[in-house]
Amino acid sequence: MFKRSFRSRDASTSQREAASTTMDSQHRVDKSARLTKKGTTRDQQKVSKLQRSLRGEDASRMPSEQARPSDKKSLAPSPIVTLVVGQEARLFAAHEDVLCQAPFFEKVLRSTYFDAQNRRISLPDEEPEVFSAILEYLYKGDYYPRLLHNKQRNSWELEDSLPRRATPQTSPTIHESPKFGGGRAGQTPQTPSAVEATVYLTSAGQHLLRDTVVYCAAERYGLEELKRLALRKQGLQSGIDVGTILRSAQYCYAHTPDSDSRLRAHYLALIIRCRKTFKRSGTMQAEMEKCGGDSYGEGSGKLFFDLFVAMCNHLDDVIEASNARTPKTI
Repeated sequence: MFKRSFRSRDASTSQREAASTTMDSQHRVDKSARLTKKGTTRDQQKVSKLQRSLRGEDASRMPSEQARPSDKKSLAPSPIVTLVVGQEARLFAAHEDVLCQAPFFEKVLRSTYFDAQNRRISLPDEEPEVFSAILEYLYKGDYYPRLLHNKQRNSWELEDSLPRRATPQTSPTIHESPKFGGGRAGQTPQTPSAVEATVYLTSAGQHLLRDTVVYCAAERYGLEELKRLALRKQGLQSGIDVGTILRSAQYCYAHTPDSDSRLRAHYLALIIRCRKTFKRSGTMQAEMEKCGGDSYGEGSGKLFFDLFVAMCNHLDDVIEASNARTPKTI
């Protein structure tokens, strides 16, 4: 009796195990088939996507290959142009694309009169030192001394300039001193300027402010940004004597059009602000008498200087009267 029951149980157990094994194998087969199907669809999608990308790449290769000659032209180095500057015929070399940043040179290089074979431009009336500053600006965006920002003082200064004791000003001031030709702008014998602010022009036969000459050269070459830079730098110069300021102002008026009054206004504002020094300066009186006498006859120069002094005195009286009416704050 007991033997039969055990046998029946063993038989039922073995049947159940066999059924479960069959089901597991069938489930595994179905799962592997599903994975195979999924894998095949994924592979097909990848292959089709890759084929589409390859077709698009092949299609895109055609215009790129067609555009290669122009790319090679753009990557090719710009031809060198030789410039003969000044009466001494000093030679400068510059890339054509760099020179074309200036409208003057772009017009010359595109004109029919340009010698394309020798690639040479002659500038006999230009000063080599001034043209060197122009060329430096075209390559670097600035010329020596460079304009630098002082983060500690939050102000702009010139490269290699000595630290100032006073607050930086927008235009130079003039200290009265008979030893320096009627006064110097922003300099005393104890604190000389570290950067030479003047340049000698052989055409004029005298020293003039470098930034003024660069400004006038930028006007000739059509470089408006360089004009703004030169004007800003001139406002930071110091240690300029009255004679140099007056000669530079005359050069400015002679080499800038009447429509451009920015640099002229700078000189007028400087002379008015430092009027006490200018009206006491023998240099100012001599220059006015010389220019007035040559143009309007004898005695006219003295008239112009006396008129200048009278206007300075009147301006001082107006300022003093306005300060007297304004209540002072403690």
